[in-house]
Amino acid sequence: MEFSSGFSWNPAFQEIIRRGSSSSTSSLVLDGETGELVKAMVRPCQKGVKAEKALEALRNHSEAERRRRERINGHLTTLRNLIPGTNKMEKASLLAEVVNHLKELRRNATEATTGVLIPTDIDEVKVEQQEDGSGGASCAIRASLCCDHKHEILADLRQALDALHLETVRAEIATFGGRMIYVSIITCCKEKKMEDTEGCRLLASSIRHTMRSVLDKFYASEEISSRNTISNKRRRLPFFESSNSSSIGDFW
Repeated sequence: MEFSSGFSWNPAFQEIIRRGSSSSTSSLVLDGETGELVKAMVRPCQKGVKAEKALEALRNHSEAERRRRERINGHLTTLRNLIPGTNKMEKASLLAEVVNHLKELRRNATEATTGVLIPTDIDEVKVEQQEDGSGGASCAIRASLCCDHKHEILADLRQALDALHLETVRAEIATFGGRMIYVSIITCCKEKKMEDTEGCRLLASSIRHTMRSVLDKFYASEEISSRNTISNKRRRLPFFESSNSSSIGDFW
């Protein structure tokens, strides 16, 4: 007898097949090297344990899938309640409508806040020359600083700009969510009129460097202070541990 798969059928295995089929402690497997059926011993309890584990895993998977579908359907229901006219929309159309609605909200928010100072989540310094001088000044610079709302930064910034002997024509500040944006129009003192473009460019560069230095210096000091606080906590911890251990030792 010969199988179509190509390996020879050994008549000596007929008895093994018969016994293996009736025995619960052995099974026949195909040896990949010799191409012959060999007898492998299997503990009866292992079959039951594996079957139980597989069944339990299947149940857990089904339960997880059920909970996932419930969460998705719950979120879709919430979206339908938020956006009018979507109660009977299928999922793809509903998501597309949500995207369009969010784009419209963003566009409306941008239009509503045009010209309004609103701090962003990015720390940045912007310095640019004004097209027309302010108050008759020959050179006007618009400088803005966006960062965390810290009074120390404003105090250091004012001190640093005063050291440049400049004149602040106008200043505005807006705060939101722990952030602030400070905008000021700065010109040269009346004694130091700047008529050339190169002089204004150098002034803008000087102001930018000063504001950037104030911001970097503040955050560097904050980082050092945070490290010192953590280091002090670590140094105090062994002291309390040793005190507790000595007290326990004295007690015993």
